[in-house]
Amino acid sequence: MYLIPPLESLSTVEETVVRDKAVESLRTVAAEHSAADLESHVVPTLQRLVSGDWFTSRTSACGLFSVCYPRVSQPVKAELRANFRKLCQDETPMVRRAAASKLGEFAKVVEIEYLKSDLIPNFVQLAQDDQDSVRLLAVEACVSIAQLLPQEDVDHLVMPTLRNCATDSSWRVRYMVAEKFVDLQKAVGPEITQKDLVAAFQFLLKDAEAEKSMPSRSQG
Repeated sequence: MYLIPPLESLSTVEETVVRDKAVESLRTVAAEHSAADLESHVVPTLQRLVSGDWFTSRTSACGLFSVCYPRVSQPVKAELRANFRKLCQDETPMVRRAAASKLGEFAKVVEIEYLKSDLIPNFVQLAQDDQDSVRLLAVEACVSIAQLLPQEDVDHLVMPTLRNCATDSSWRVRYMVAEKFVDLQKAVGPEITQKDLVAAFQFLLKDAEAEKSMPSRSQG
């Protein structure tokens, strides 16, 4: 626990490499703590980072949710889900990008009922973000989320958003859908692939900007 204060300080600095290493170390330290110490020492650190004035601290906070969540009490879990939602709605694009990049990882440790009630609304919101750098990361999260859901839930909770991503105004988002197509196909299953993804794939193959079509062709 003596390592936590200096690592917390380092996770707020401007240099990305230093921040990332500090968060990586905090994740390692968190894994070594008992559940009680996790709530006493690591979770308060996470909460301070979430409420930090600088975007750097809020960005770093995104990397700690998945290591804290599985071993804390239900009330603390509820706080963590609320804090993650707050970061998904942050006014700074860099923070929303960080949240989107960790959404899939967080989804894997959240109970299915809260995945559907809390995290999928976060996913939908991030996939509609005004920054395409955020939206494309939501596509990556889609793979993890779809793998965790029954087919019927994938169909009505995930696919409408994924269809929008496949026809997104930004070529970068469409490119990400094409690049992740095989993973998405495995995640959603053959029925939804045939019903939805094949049409999306055909659209991407016809994409006017050749850069996006390249991964589609290579996966054909």
